[in-house]
Amino acid sequence: MSARTFDALVLAAGRGADDPMAKASGASHKCLLPVAGVPMLMRVLGALAAAKSIGRIFISIEDPAIIAGAAGLAELRKRAPIETMASAERASSSVGQALRSGSLEFPVLVTTADHALLTPDMVNDFCTRSRRTGADLTAGLAEAETILSAYPGATRTFLKFADGRYSGCNLFTFNTAAALNAVDFWQRVERDRKQPWRLIGAFGVVALLLYLTGRASLVKAFEVGSKRLGVTACPIVMPLAEAAIDVDKPADLELVERIFADRDGGDQA
Repeated sequence: MSARTFDALVLAAGRGADDPMAKASGASHKCLLPVAGVPMLMRVLGALAAAKSIGRIFISIEDPAIIAGAAGLAELRKRAPIETMASAERASSSVGQALRSGSLEFPVLVTTADHALLTPDMVNDFCTRSRRTGADLTAGLAEAETILSAYPGATRTFLKFADGRYSGCNLFTFNTAAALNAVDFWQRVERDRKQPWRLIGAFGVVALLLYLTGRASLVKAFEVGSKRLGVTACPIVMPLAEAAIDVDKPADLELVERIFADRDGGDQA
């Protein structure tokens, strides 16, 4: 894979003035919540800017003014082209709006501003393996065993398949324009993302029966989903537990702070 192949889209929109994570930390916006002393959006942007597979970076947010004066942003813009664009009401709509704007070019990596543990190596590994699949769309997942063996107390939402349980990693690649079919479907089912049986059921009766009876492997589920969406979609199983840990609630923040504190003798830079 040639260097700087992917555009990257970071979903940074908040949940309004009453966002519980922002309020608890005193941050003006969730994406600016400090994680080990650094706004988590800056951690994500830093990982993307250092990843050899990423070229341009786009931040989807309600108002660019929210992050205009964020500590570290000006320095990061010296290392990589970083632009902002208006978000939509929901994450799925923001992705669809961005991919159809004409500003980004396929392939596009999509991640979130609360993926504070993202690293350049994680990004490069995911992008490289995504391109090798030849699929229109890929999604990163981590096995429950990988996550819970590293962090037994981690609370995640798991999808159960015949070959194990998996949690999403907030890492996606939209490799071709055909992947927009999946975005349209995502917009229809986004409300069900925390209810596995309803989410799987949206793919049709066969998919629901396979899921409920435990007969579908992860790969088989993606094959069924691909037919339903009219795209080729592939899972990318990430080997690191950290790939599946975002900062969505106070317990997540506590865990991520502890991970940073334990790294390299407490180096949090």
